[in-house]
Amino acid sequence: MFRAASARMRTDYGGGRPCPVYFFIFFLYNSIVSTELHSAKMDSFFRGFLDIEGFAGIDKSLNGIQVDNDGSEIGKIAFGVDANMETFERAAAAGAGMLFVHHGLFWGEPLRLSGGHRRRIKFLLDHNICLYAVHLPLDGHPETGNNAALAKLLGLENIEPFGLYHGKKIGYKGTFVKALTIDEAVRKIGFMGRPPVGVYPFGKKENTSCAIISGGAAFEARQAIEEGLDLYVTGEASHQIYHECLEGKLNMIAGGHYSTEVWGVRAVMRRCAEELHIDTEFIDVPTGL
Repeated sequence: MFRAASARMRTDYGGGRPCPVYFFIFFLYNSIVSTELHSAKMDSFFRGFLDIEGFAGIDKSLNGIQVDNDGSEIGKIAFGVDANMETFERAAAAGAGMLFVHHGLFWGEPLRLSGGHRRRIKFLLDHNICLYAVHLPLDGHPETGNNAALAKLLGLENIEPFGLYHGKKIGYKGTFVKALTIDEAVRKIGFMGRPPVGVYPFGKKENTSCAIISGGAAFEARQAIEEGLDLYVTGEASHQIYHECLEGKLNMIAGGHYSTEVWGVRAVMRRCAEELHIDTEFIDVPTGL
């Protein structure tokens, strides 16, 4: 239909010359088509700045599209930390065609489609929601990552990669412009005023250096001790690391796995809204852990 109409417009102008109206309609048509966002286009967009391929050998998460939709255009993207039924239901209620999460449904081993796992996937398929997950590539990203965001909240300078994990550094370390107490640091990184899981003031009263790895990285505190840093910020604490931090005189904040990992998905959400001009929404489902 479009070809037929355009052909008529070309001949209507006469003299064998192209019709200006044709060029205008052709440009308008292509502009409309190019702005449509589908899951494949969103996958390319995310892979354009998140190093999904670079982490493929060390991240158990199946990063990228985990459950696709039927190819329909995506008009709204919901963002959350975890893939769970509450998040799915709220994404569907919000009219989202895609859900971007940090913790997806697939973690490097086969799962039977039964029980809760089947119900979750069936819900996504029934509501035509594409599930997209990004784990370690989001933790380690220097701009939109969880650890970079926490470093910015703390006001760190002289920032360098930190925290070797299977040959890649996924966290960051730096120095404070002005020394901070551990309580001051807690106030800077608290999400919506929620308290941390644990605060362990085992070192100096005022901290001049800090290392950060969000989520479940309690044992990487050993690397902070080895490097002589004052403060270590992560998500979870561990009984096994307690005495090593105490004896190593390392201050440690366990800010909560969830609360230290809201920052990356929210940063990606802002980037999508700014660059793609798409409707977005953050779905907050805290665990308190």
